[in-house]
Amino acid sequence: MSEVKVNIRDNGPLLVEGSFKLVDAAGNEFKLPTDKPAFALCRCGASANKPFCDGAHKAAGFESAVRCPTI
Repeated sequence: MSEVKVNIRDNGPLLVEGSFKLVDAAGNEFKLPTDKPAFALCRCGASANKPFCDGAHKAAGFESAVRCPTI
């Protein structure tokens, strides 16, 4: 099984790299192109193309810079 990597972009989307399935709450699977290396998923809620990012976070003023907690 290939590794999936999720990058949390500062003030932007979740960037998902690797092979994965994206399923809605009803269990319907989004058809993702197999030749695309990564998908940006909306975090701000302003995208007109949810669940995918369309860059609307910039105009919406979305701010979030998540960091992993250090122990």
